[in-house]
Amino acid sequence: MPRLSEKTREQRRQHILTSAWRCFSRDGFHATSIEDVIAATGMSSSAVYRYFRSKEEIIRASAEIGVARVGDIFVSLLERDPCPTPAETLALLVAELHARTDNPEYDMSRVALQTWAEALRDPVLHEHARASYRDTLDQIAVLAGRWRDAGYLPPNSDTNAAAATLFSLMHGLIVMHHLVDDVPSDALRNGLSLLGAAVVGPYTLPARPPQEAKP
Repeated sequence: MPRLSEKTREQRRQHILTSAWRCFSRDGFHATSIEDVIAATGMSSSAVYRYFRSKEEIIRASAEIGVARVGDIFVSLLERDPCPTPAETLALLVAELHARTDNPEYDMSRVALQTWAEALRDPVLHEHARASYRDTLDQIAVLAGRWRDAGYLPPNSDTNAAAATLFSLMHGLIVMHHLVDDVPSDALRNGLSLLGAAVVGPYTLPARPPQEAKP
């Protein structure tokens, strides 16, 4: 049998993962068996086992790719010139969610939900997700730094705090989509504005020095 090229091997590995994502999107990690994945690939069991020794390995690989794709969203934002504004970024995040959930074959946001639960059970996956998410937070902080430099955020802004807030919003959008209802980008923007004003409280102008009486 001729030896497979690296490109062909990668294509077959990706085909197995894509087939698994269809199963995971429909039935979840634990209701999906390795036999289900093999059947979805249309490959022989021995061919699948050349790439993944167990369903656990497929789950970990799927989770790693899903987590990495979150970081890719912000890498692409950082590569844009000019840098997207905070409002534009919110709209782009909502559009990205729709792009993932509208995929007719599989929904990576459903895989993401399952990955979070799986990370609580699997220490290896937990550490990998933690490291990847920390890298993503660093990327968002760089984006927030550009907003600060462009005047969208105050000069003394805590970019790490802004990054943590945006990161939390992004994952909250996934939960809202699957368990409650979609949040439009304009509603998200308005809600953030209202909450920001409520948390900070009314802005008080600094006291003006008393003016000297005119003669």
